[in-house]
Amino acid sequence: MNLVIDIGNSLTKVAIFDTGKIVEIICTESLNIARLGDLKHNFPALNQAILSSVAEVDAELLKVLKKDFDYFIEFDHQTAVPIGNLYESKETLGLDRLAAAVGGIVLFPNKELLVIDAGTAITFDLVDRNHQFLGGNISPGLKIRFRALHEFTKKLPEIECADPWPIIGKTTEEAIRAGVQNGMIFEIDGMIDHVRKDWPQCQVILTGGDLFFFDKKLKNTIFVKFEITLIGLNRILEYNAEKN
Repeated sequence: MNLVIDIGNSLTKVAIFDTGKIVEIICTESLNIARLGDLKHNFPALNQAILSSVAEVDAELLKVLKKDFDYFIEFDHQTAVPIGNLYESKETLGLDRLAAAVGGIVLFPNKELLVIDAGTAITFDLVDRNHQFLGGNISPGLKIRFRALHEFTKKLPEIECADPWPIIGKTTEEAIRAGVQNGMIFEIDGMIDHVRKDWPQCQVILTGGDLFFFDKKLKNTIFVKFEITLIGLNRILEYNAEKN
């Protein structure tokens, strides 16, 4: 059994995989040694682990992962992946973007892919039929857009997303909400339309913390998969374990 740990900007996701299938997912603010011990106790067959993090990882937690698992990977830019990478600045590519692309080819191995991650930032990444990561776009996410309007102006208030909302705002609060939320929907749909001009059969995968805010509001057909990055990390773990 495999333990997959994905430490993001605002949330840590932990998944247990058994023969490629997710048997449990935990979303938490942080992962500590005690929680890790509980997982080992509850799933004694856990023997492989991978950790991906956007921040520096606690040294004691790393020590336990290396000691208590037969095979452990701390995912970084030197880790082998089962996908080609045509990104020119590979050392700056977000590991979550690469893992999500790998997760996409696990689910759709014979398709062109557009993977959209709607989180703190919103990313758009392209993978061709030959499993080559081509690159993508990075744009501010919902919370960043709301905060930026407040912090870079003198009078606009800081508000949060809400549903439903108007197409045209009749108050300043409504106008901000309509501008930010409609703007993101138009951006996502516009990117999908642009990609499908060249790749009409492109499979679009939407993931990230804000995915459920947008999934029913897009005009385009998409596939929603919150666990896509975890699936990709598990595949990367298996790929390296097979070579070890």
